[in-house]
Amino acid sequence: MQNIKAYIMLVCATFFWAGNFMVGKFAFLENIPPMSLVFFRWSLVWIILLPFTYKEILKNKEVILNNLPLLFFLAFTSVGLFNTFTYLSLVYTQVINASLFNTAIPATIILLCFLFKIEKTNKFQIFGLILSVFGILSIITKLNLGVLVSLNFNKGDLIMIGGVITWGLYSAFLRKKKFTLPLLTLVQILCTFGLIFVFPQFLYELSQGLKVKIDINLGYTLVYLALFPSIGSYYCWAGAVAIIGANRAGIFLSLIPFFSTIMAIIFFNEEFKFFHLIGSILIILGLFLSNKKVQNA
Repeated sequence: MQNIKAYIMLVCATFFWAGNFMVGKFAFLENIPPMSLVFFRWSLVWIILLPFTYKEILKNKEVILNNLPLLFFLAFTSVGLFNTFTYLSLVYTQVINASLFNTAIPATIILLCFLFKIEKTNKFQIFGLILSVFGILSIITKLNLGVLVSLNFNKGDLIMIGGVITWGLYSAFLRKKKFTLPLLTLVQILCTFGLIFVFPQFLYELSQGLKVKIDINLGYTLVYLALFPSIGSYYCWAGAVAIIGANRAGIFLSLIPFFSTIMAIIFFNEEFKFFHLIGSILIILGLFLSNKKVQNA
């Protein structure tokens, strides 16, 4: 029964994360600037979590102060950069592309852990990384060698690859964490520090004349982003990992592009093309090979 509960939580987490891409594209179509969306999203999360986390924050004040450099780095790469890259990429590229790139995050984490000597790698991880790279290349080149030779890539695809790298950095350095904090408390701390980096981005958009229209669509967007991909997914993911482990849970990440693709086809009339199929097969195969790391360690 516990395993079934974990699987349900993982399906919910990946479904909510898939919805994040949909809402990001919807926000662009509704003329909600991407950096402003990030700022308002995490501001609302901060307000919602504060009543439930402030006591733990005060209780763990010394732990937080002793680990400020790492916490600032984690906040900068996750809240500060990853979200901005994600929403900015959706201005230029398809939901399908952006979600498929995210499936390569586990392989990116492996590479970064190796480069920064955080964890050792083995032949399965290396081969999985190579497959994921070829999968990404299949998508950004649309299986057209001329695109690769001329470096004529879609701007949104390149921005999303930047997002994958920043989330990879966040995940890799999260493993260096030597302290323990309740999950929601950690999210609140990262949210607080992340807003320090996000606020100047928000001001920059305002200076460019990109103002947010306060209406019901903005309200629906922010409520969804705050409750589901921000809080709901983190809670479900952490709960599931505690039951079945990170290794088995990681396989469920392949559901994100599955859900995103279906929703993008239904709501935005996007097309799932042959290069998407080849790219997704390579990336997901890379994901499964990456998971052999723990099974064979």
